[in-house]
Amino acid sequence: MFDLNGLDVTIPGLIHGQMLGQFLAPRPEGDISLSWFEVGVAASLLLINAIISIQLGLGMAKRIATSSVRMVIQLAILGLVLKQIFELSQPAPVLALAATMTIIAGVSAVKRIDYRYPSIYRNSIFSVWTSAWIVTSITVLIIVRPQPWYSPQVVIPLLGMVLGNSLTGISLGLDRFMSELRNRRGEVETMLALGATRWESCRGVFVEATRTAMIPILNTMSVAGIVSIPGMMTGQLLAGAEPLEAVKYQIMIMFVIAAAIAIGVVLSLSLSYRNVTNSNHQIEWDQIRRH
Repeated sequence: MFDLNGLDVTIPGLIHGQMLGQFLAPRPEGDISLSWFEVGVAASLLLINAIISIQLGLGMAKRIATSSVRMVIQLAILGLVLKQIFELSQPAPVLALAATMTIIAGVSAVKRIDYRYPSIYRNSIFSVWTSAWIVTSITVLIIVRPQPWYSPQVVIPLLGMVLGNSLTGISLGLDRFMSELRNRRGEVETMLALGATRWESCRGVFVEATRTAMIPILNTMSVAGIVSIPGMMTGQLLAGAEPLEAVKYQIMIMFVIAAAIAIGVVLSLSLSYRNVTNSNHQIEWDQIRRH
């Protein structure tokens, strides 16, 4: 006689045990693909952030959840778009996606800034576009040289890394420039009253903003390979690339990113400086407003 009640307990237990065993079993050598269940396990780690926020009263639990959902949706859409673009392998879709990414990066850079002036969005987009596309073009056409030159597997990831870091640098630089200009209004006005030109009165703020924008990438470069293994190198190692080859690519992208940040920050600050001052060597304080 079989114990049917015992089977009701034993069968689900065996099934769950087999599933858990399959999940914990080592992968075949060289296989680094992830299931959505495994991605979900990683997502569960965000509960740590939520618990800390609730316990300390940070008020960030909702923002953590919203940001996480938004990131998943955005990356899922990007994955679907890239799949289509990779299959088409035509220059027009690649350039269209690159242009869309650039515009979004320029707008996102301004979203993090408290003090703004009327043309700041246009200037930010122009600065991001110019800096990112110049260094990415040099990287693709002279350094990497993929065939074809518009290879989406090369162009889109490279441009994405450059844009992500450029918008952060530009955002930090603009935010520091605008806030410091407001905070040091008395000092700036005094210099102008004593006969200083608009550049002489704003130079200190300009230099401080540029330094602030460059600090993150310089910190990253100074600890790369000692404290951290950067993203490109990690991805290549996971994909099975030779360590020294991954190192060369990571060194290359760090130099490229640093150059893009420098160009973008100086360009955006120069445009901002010209937009908040006039030819009479005056600061147009009414153009600078808090948002």
